Order: sequence, then C-alpha cells, then structure tokens
Amino acid sequence: MYSNKENVNILTALLIAHGVKHAVVCPGSRNSPIVHNLNECPDIACYPVTDERSAGFYALGIALCESEPVAVCVTSGTALLNLAPAVAEAYYQHVPLVVISADRPPQWIDQLDGQTLPQPDALGRFVKKAVSLPEPYSDETRWHCNRLVNEALLETRHHGDGPVHINVPISEPLFEYNISELPEERSICLLNPRCYKSLLSVECAGQFFISKKPMVIIGQMSREVLIPQELYSISLCAVVFNESLSVGNGGEHFDEVLYAVGDDPDYQPDFVLYLGDTMVSKRVKQWMRRLKDAHIWAVTEDGSIHDTSMQLYGVIEGHPADVIDDLVETAGIKAIQSTEAFKTRWEKVFAKADKHAGKYQPAYSEMAAVKCFEEQLGPAEDCYVHYGNSSAIRLANIYARHYVYCNRGVNGIDGSLSTAAGFSVVKDDDETVFCVIGDLSFFYDQNALWNQNLRGNFRILLLNNGKGGIFNLLRGLEQSPARDKYVAAGHHTSAEGICLQNNVKYLKATNMEEMQQGIDTLLNIESNRPVLLEVFTDAAEDERVFKEYYQSIKL
Repeated sequence: MYSNKENVNILTALLIAHGVKHAVVCPGSRNSPIVHNLNECPDIACYPVTDERSAGFYALGIALCESEPVAVCVTSGTALLNLAPAVAEAYYQHVPLVVISADRPPQWIDQLDGQTLPQPDALGRFVKKAVSLPEPYSDETRWHCNRLVNEALLETRHHGDGPVHINVPISEPLFEYNISELPEERSICLLNPRCYKSLLSVECAGQFFISKKPMVIIGQMSREVLIPQELYSISLCAVVFNESLSVGNGGEHFDEVLYAVGDDPDYQPDFVLYLGDTMVSKRVKQWMRRLKDAHIWAVTEDGSIHDTSMQLYGVIEGHPADVIDDLVETAGIKAIQSTEAFKTRWEKVFAKADKHAGKYQPAYSEMAAVKCFEEQLGPAEDCYVHYGNSSAIRLANIYARHYVYCNRGVNGIDGSLSTAAGFSVVKDDDETVFCVIGDLSFFYDQNALWNQNLRGNFRILLLNNGKGGIFNLLRGLEQSPARDKYVAAGHHTSAEGICLQNNVKYLKATNMEEMQQGIDTLLNIESNRPVLLEVFTDAAEDERVFKEYYQSIKL
C-alpha cells in the first residue's frame, strides 16, 4: 500500500516512468511518506544513509557508477542544506542527482514551527532546475504537479546531465498508507536534435583543416563518452592529450612535459579543441591562457561557456563523440603529413616523460605508495579506482594507466570517500572499488564507513602524512607560521579506531617494506568487509620526493 499523499504518489509514479532505479534515503518524519513509497516500489532500490552530507555523496557515487539519475531523499529543515556539497559537486561534474526534500506547508514557514525554513531554491544555482510541488486539490493543481515533476526529471539529462531539486510540501497527518496502486501518470519525453553541423562547416572545421599544429585536450568526463574509434580518428592528425579523469587509458604526463618545455613555441598549437570538464593540472590551464595564436574551441553538451583558456574562440553544443565524428567528416581528409612534425615532436616528449615516470624510484613517501599501488594494480580492467583531491589526484595523473574517478567538479575534499563507497554498494562482490585518499579528506568524511551497505569489495589506501600535504607545495606559504597548524591542519590522528568502530579490516605501513606488503594484501586479501591500508609518511619528505621527481625531468 502507498501513502495517501497525492503529490507524493505522482512523484513516485514519475520517478519510475523516468527510469530512476536507485534512491538514497535519510531518516525523518516529514519525508516518511516519500521514503515509504520508494521502499514499496519494486523498481527502486533504497539505500539508507543517516548523515545527509554523506548521503548526497553516496547518491553521487551510485549515479557515477550507473550513469543514470539517482534520487536522494531528505526530511525538512536543515537536512536539505546538508546536501549542498554533494549537489555542487554533481553540478560541476554533470551528474544527474534528483534531490527530493520533504517540506512543511508554505503557510508555516517562518512561523516558529519546528524544522521549517524556506526550502524552494535553497540549493541556488547548483541545481539545473528547482520545483516545489503543490498539494493537489483540483484537476488543475494535479496537472500542475505532474508537469513540474516531468520538467524537473527531464532536466537531469537535458543539455548535459546535472542535479535537480524537487521540494514536496506535505500536510499532516503523515502516516496514512491506504492507496493500493500508484496513479498512471503522463511521462513527457524530450528529443534534442543535433544542431551544430553548420557551425562546424563555417568556422571550426575550416580552422581545423588548415591548422599545422592541432591539439585536442580532454578534461574530466565519463569513461563512456569517448570510445577508441573517435579518439583514433582525431589522433591521426592531431595531438590528443588527456589526464586520467577522462578516457580510460590514463594520462600522457602533459604536466611534466610543460614543466620541461615551458613556452617553447615549437610545442604550442594553432588549433585547440577542448572536450569535457575540469583539468587537474594548473600548469596546463596557465599554459592555455598564454596561447595567443591558437583558435580555441570548447565542446559542451549544454552549450554553456567554459572559458578556461580566457581566450575562447567558440563553443560547440553537442556530445563530444558526435562533434569529433562531424569535425573529421566535415573537414574532409586532412593532410596528415602537414601535422606530422608537430605530432612527432609531442610523441617524443610524451615517451620520454613516461619513461622518466617509470624509471624514477621515489624514496618512501606518498609518491612511492601510489606508484607501488598502480604498478601492482596494472590497467585495472576488473576494478574501479577513485582518488581523493589535492595530492592524491596529482599522483594519480603521474602513475595511473586507467580511468580514474575523482570529485573534480568543485575539487573539495569533502565526500570523496562517500562517493567511492556509494559506487561500491551497487557493484557486485567480485568488482572491487578502490579509494586512494589523503588524511584530511578521509577524516573529514569518515562517516562514509558508518554505513550498513558496505561489503568486502571496498578497499581504501589512506595516505597519512599528518597534514594537508598539498600546502607544502604552495610557494610562499612556508613563510607563514600559521601554515602547518592552521592552514594545513596538522594532526596526529590514525584511522585504526575508526576502522575498529566500523568493522573495517585495518592495515598500516611505516616503511617501504611494510607498504609494499600492505598494498599486496590490500589488492589480494579475501574479505567480506572493507579493507583499509594506512600508509604513514613524513610531509617534508613527501614534498622533497615530489619536487625531485619534477626537477629530474630531462626531455
């Protein structure tokens, strides 16, 4: 039996019609009619998470894994505000979250009633669309409710994926479940035509065709967006660069190459096609901003302007794979020999940088731990790897030879562990999900382990150097006496107690031999519970090793 709240039943029926199969649900009384309905639906799997902040990232992880909209349902009041970090990450990473918040009737807002605050539009510009449903009392208000839910759910996949917010005011009594079937609701369909071919033929394709030094730069995107055929087609006549957060073969050490070649004009393109979202490398972004003689185009699925280079020539609205296909087709058969010298120049330095990364043997440090982990892991064909932000993802770009998941939409340290955990709960037991994460990010998000859904397919490599090590690399900050204690949040905390509390198998390493053995165990141990390896290093030594790696590059 379903709730007798008509707006809740309309919402539930349309969630099913629009293909929502997973819902992360949080405790509360005002949202209990919604949670009850979601639990009653055989088509929707529910995942209970107590901490709303963590719940948002759990839903993000599930949506990343399933590549489809995922609901997260909270009660009224500040519960909704706790979703803001995850919703912001979903917005900038283009992940289709459906935020569902129960609410008091609007007449009781700001009237000193419990758990009331203005919830419509509370998530601001971090959602693509926000609607607040009426409580239907006539055919017209029922139609209005249906239309609003359709509009919101369609927007999750319209002009690029992203989060939406559906606010549901519910009057008391709340706990009546006497409706035997959900209503048959109108599900509105949306078709988006491909509309950028004329732009390609007039401007972009012409510039690409005559360029002598074309380059394609790929930012963060889902691993399914570009397939090898599209990359192969464009790579025949252009330098293609990506980090480990975009396509599935790892990065090409672009950051290290730019460290060595700087602004050498021989390596500067005259045409750039930028695909995807954010780049980790600040050096790449700064380099792009100095490309004064290049035509720079960006491809965005929603047509929005992402002027990372600060000198964007144009935007192409469309799916990256479609744009590449049409670009190659419209430009015709580009003379490959005209770009061969430029391509060969880059291929040589990429090869040298790759050789340097493999040859360099870091002393015991976070870098050594990530190198050892990635070398033992290999191409990660039968597992999934998440990295935390700051130092962790930068080390991934050096050593990962596979696709990497990372919350780079906003680049916050919050929620990396919860995202990976959420990803793991919808994977089979034999599909391992790894999370390589720094200490501040881990301890901030430790509630990800306080969860009944986790199993032995979740493995964590915790890099603990007692502070935010990335702050050691910020030139000039060393002059501040506040750096270590206040800015970098120095600490002497261990994850051992957290693991004991949450029934997580705990391993630790304090030297090279223990680290190598620990990583072997982390990758191969049989366990029905999550496993964590905590690698303790010295922040000053981590800094020295990382700098030595760059300073020893010779291309």
